[in-house]
Amino acid sequence: MKIRIIQIGKNKDKYIDDAANEFAKRLRAFVEIEIVTLKERSVSKTFTKERAVEEEGTDVLEKIGFGDPAHNHMNLRDFIVVLDEKGKNFSSVEFSKFLRNQKDVGQNITFVIGGPYGLSNGVKSHANLIFSMSKLTFTHQMVRIILLEQIYRGFCIMAGKEYHNG
Repeated sequence: MKIRIIQIGKNKDKYIDDAANEFAKRLRAFVEIEIVTLKERSVSKTFTKERAVEEEGTDVLEKIGFGDPAHNHMNLRDFIVVLDEKGKNFSSVEFSKFLRNQKDVGQNITFVIGGPYGLSNGVKSHANLIFSMSKLTFTHQMVRIILLEQIYRGFCIMAGKEYHNG
């Protein structure tokens, strides 16, 4: 099993990179992980939020294999999980069961985290699952850390490790 995280925009703060790198390192004991960072579009008077989201969406679709076939870097058999505030919520144990199920069927998972303005409807329409981390709103950069931590927690639950206490 392989887990990929596609994220829009580079981290601007070292502490976010440090935390994300720590959880990615811990995860490698359980699963192959790849983090792909795509260009964030800047909004201006002539470049709207909607246009930024659409262009970022085109980049995401190319990365997951629904764009130009010459640029298909990912396996189309991946289970695509899009993070969106209106998506399905899981407890940590439920999320661990989801990860185990994907592992048991031998399916890779690609998680997609949008930029500051979210993800296009085109990206959402290709998702196998739309997933909400919480009813709370987080910055797209903080979501990276939380997602990595929850994936790590999910694998710890699967392995019966002491990391999960609930």
